[in-house]
Amino acid sequence: MDFQRLTPELITAFEQIVGSEYILTPQLAEADAYASYGRDHTEDLHFAPEVVLRPANAEEISQIVRLCHEHRLPITARGAGTGLSGGALPIHNGVVLSTDRLNRILKIDERNLQAIVEPGVINQVLQDAVREVGLFYPPDPASKGSCFLGGNLSQSSGGPKAVKYGTTKDYVLNIQVVLPTGEIIWTGANTLKNATGYNLTQLMIGSEGTLGIITCIVFRLLPFPQQNILMLVPFRQEEQAAEAVSETFRAGIVPSGMEFMEREAIEWSARYLNIDISLPEDIRAHLLIELDGQDLDQLYKEAEQVYAVLEKYDVGDILLADTAAQKDELWKIRRNIGNAVRYNSVYKEEDTVVPRAELPTLLKGVKEIGGRYGFKSVCYGHAGDGNLHVNIIRGDLTDEQWNVGLQDPISELFRLCVKLGGTISGEHGIGLVQKRYIGIALPDVNLNLMRGIKQVFDPHGIMNPGKIF
Repeated sequence: MDFQRLTPELITAFEQIVGSEYILTPQLAEADAYASYGRDHTEDLHFAPEVVLRPANAEEISQIVRLCHEHRLPITARGAGTGLSGGALPIHNGVVLSTDRLNRILKIDERNLQAIVEPGVINQVLQDAVREVGLFYPPDPASKGSCFLGGNLSQSSGGPKAVKYGTTKDYVLNIQVVLPTGEIIWTGANTLKNATGYNLTQLMIGSEGTLGIITCIVFRLLPFPQQNILMLVPFRQEEQAAEAVSETFRAGIVPSGMEFMEREAIEWSARYLNIDISLPEDIRAHLLIELDGQDLDQLYKEAEQVYAVLEKYDVGDILLADTAAQKDELWKIRRNIGNAVRYNSVYKEEDTVVPRAELPTLLKGVKEIGGRYGFKSVCYGHAGDGNLHVNIIRGDLTDEQWNVGLQDPISELFRLCVKLGGTISGEHGIGLVQKRYIGIALPDVNLNLMRGIKQVFDPHGIMNPGKIF
């Protein structure tokens, strides 16, 4: 791509748009603070932007984007930087546009069960705000305490509650977007139904900032489920834990959370959090199963059905969390597995997903591939969705083994996913690190359609270049 470099004149123009306080360059910022805008949670990658801009609203973003379009300057939108596919890394340098100042909940509409928010609002902040009025925003990525909602849309994020309630895409009614040429549009309407032309709203979700910059979002909400039951189920065989997932659904039960954690995943997380947990030597994996609703008696009946399913398997003593504190601790362990793995080693996290009944075959395949190629993996994930996070641990692997040698086994892993009816990313996106593998999941005809859409939106290719394709 033939991009232009940043000039002093453009720096001056950007400063006039956002103000001197909200423009960062290597000369004007502390080294560590500036470097953070070139990283996310993907391995140990770093790409330095030429300038970081922190606009306050859609109008400022429009002016910035228009200048970048006119001067062929690459621009990468960035939220909280919690991504795991390198989607917000400025690999062509240029402009990083941070949405951290667009952090307002503009309206919670209790009459229509909707919320209008800016993209820099933290997921947990929205959840807490709507809960105060008895409402519920279900999508809950592991990083919900820090990730921005704009980033959730860009990656079509999921989380544990997706198994019952769906992912981010299922809660977005309308989006305000700044297009790569600077125009500001709304993609749809604030209605539950909309059959008016192409669905631009859903097109933007999961587009990873390659088609435009999100500046406002209209979400639909649900009534908050007042009751829940949480159980931790230990298995002596990993594949049986995976088998029990599909069996639970076939018994007519739809949990609000069904998470798989192999032994090392739960041990590493507990150690990282300084939580004392002692696992019997023969336990190889756990399922964390949550049931929620409005009627506690009904939930206990569903729990009895879950116990009946589990009787078929070789399980240890099932823990039924009986206090809010105990529930919080179990969820804290689950949500911090990624942080714990990152603390132990540089790692590659593959976001594999298959139909849930194929999860045992996928898990077995992961371990078999790792055995043949000589790498260690720690697996966990949203088992109820068939979404298994495969963490390949760098450990003592050389640079050659890490950067080149793993390409073949990862390709083999992804081909297995596709063979089983799945795909190569369930919720983390393609971004930078998975783009070399996208042809395993999508044929050329699909990819060419996507490239054509990109060309229509972004004729100069300035918007988050080098991602997906």
